[in-house]
Amino acid sequence: MALLPWLQATVIDIKQITYNTRSFFLQNNEIADYNFKPGQFITFDLPIDDKPARRMRSYSIASKADGSNILELLIVLNVDGKGTPYLFNEINIGDQLTYRGPLGVFNLPDEVDKDVVFICTGTGIAPFRSMTYHLLEQPNFKHNVHLIFGSRTQADLLYFDELIELGKQYPNFYYHPVLSRADWEGKKGYVHQVYMEMCQNKPEVLFYLCGWKNMIDDAKTNLTNLGYDKKAIHFELYG
Repeated sequence: MALLPWLQATVIDIKQITYNTRSFFLQNNEIADYNFKPGQFITFDLPIDDKPARRMRSYSIASKADGSNILELLIVLNVDGKGTPYLFNEINIGDQLTYRGPLGVFNLPDEVDKDVVFICTGTGIAPFRSMTYHLLEQPNFKHNVHLIFGSRTQADLLYFDELIELGKQYPNFYYHPVLSRADWEGKKGYVHQVYMEMCQNKPEVLFYLCGWKNMIDDAKTNLTNLGYDKKAIHFELYG
């Protein structure tokens, strides 16, 4: 299979989402539609190393697959890395970035005929934001969507207000933020207790996991111990 060509996109907006996370909005005027599947990502070639393989950085697409030529990428700053410090410190509105994509097979099936549970931590929420809108905006989709999002503190909650409003708009969408290091009115602890309680009677569910490796490893073990087939558990690692 031939590699996709490298293209140029212009940064048309940058928004500070939390203290260490930004949304970068990219537009390619040479194409009418990015034509991506929710869950896919793009790969940048950043001028941060002499060796090409060390310049590649991939980020999931957080925006709706709505036929637009504007993409939103949700990126958290890793001060010990090279890629995100370059994006945060060197890239401004109007600059161009070299990218390839969309890429990846972390996607929903063409027809979703059961409830979906998204389990994520950190910027692992990015592909699930795109997937959630895709499901909820389908007129024939009648199943439930649960988004379980684990963070340390309230300051780390990404898209919090937006997802609360989405739950008000769609009665089949359930947002479950859970904090591990904060005393607040919501759920406390880790994501595992939320889906474990939800799935005690083993409802028929399609699981998607995205985020920190330890979370994904634990979730896969817990779900298989509950009796779920590995084919019902899809995952993508972040960090």
